[in-house]
Amino acid sequence: MNTIASTSAASTVSQAAHRARGGTPPTVLRGATTEAPWVRRTLIGLALAFMALFLFVPLGTVFYEALRKGWDVYLAALVDPDALSAIQLTLLAAAISVPLNLVFGIAAAWSIAKFEFRGKNVLLTLIDLPFSVSPVIAGLIYVLVFGLQGWFGEWLRDHDLKVIFALPGIVLATVFVTFPFVARELIPLMQAQGIEQEEAARVLGANGWQIFRRVTLPNVKWALLYGVILCNARAMGEFGAVSVVSGHIRGQTNTMPLHIEIVYNEYQFAAAFAVASLLAGLALVTLVLKYLVEQRVKQQMKESNHG
Repeated sequence: MNTIASTSAASTVSQAAHRARGGTPPTVLRGATTEAPWVRRTLIGLALAFMALFLFVPLGTVFYEALRKGWDVYLAALVDPDALSAIQLTLLAAAISVPLNLVFGIAAAWSIAKFEFRGKNVLLTLIDLPFSVSPVIAGLIYVLVFGLQGWFGEWLRDHDLKVIFALPGIVLATVFVTFPFVARELIPLMQAQGIEQEEAARVLGANGWQIFRRVTLPNVKWALLYGVILCNARAMGEFGAVSVVSGHIRGQTNTMPLHIEIVYNEYQFAAAFAVASLLAGLALVTLVLKYLVEQRVKQQMKESNHG
């Protein structure tokens, strides 16, 4: 606001000076982002209408349909044995995959941001692989590798080990589709911070673990938490890859999204919307946490750039 006021005042003084000298006042250039009020209001209105139509209305419909027949029906749908099994499996898969991606994300981000080595660009490309590969294709890859007719299928069968249509396959698929999130949040921040603090700690006699625990980790804790939140949200809502490797065994390998699909296809709409509302509620909680942490990450990035 101060900058705009200063520019306007300077423009007024310049025009007055030109008039005093009898000259033609210079043309005042309009800012690139300065538009007529009606244009701004129209754009904002279109954005709000789009969000209402494609976000707020469907979200409200989920909760309305879930509670339309009353709390008794709603709670009965959530305590159904198959629903409870789906909820437990979803939380278990997320509880396993998120820590694994946490370790990978920290290791990958630290190596990429703090060191120079051959294959660095290749590693960056591989981290983005799940963004370009369909989750269904990722699930099919695991079926071709660990399925009964896959590369390790006979060995797994002979040793009575199950990967596909079991918890390990669901975890593998979830890990694949979620592993970029932590690394992609940490890499830009670590690159912006540089390596000066780590070098200073090394000069003072700190070893690698001490540098990581007392210097690197405190500097990236908010970005790390932000990546974990995104990773967890993606893990709980994953459908495509998990659908391929789960086998849709009711009460055993169905996660919450798969359970919702099955009961909806069986015309059990109240049960489907009840579980969907629970998943949507978890998403809203994640969104609030994401916003709060995002503000701290922006502040941390700003401090790193100024530093």
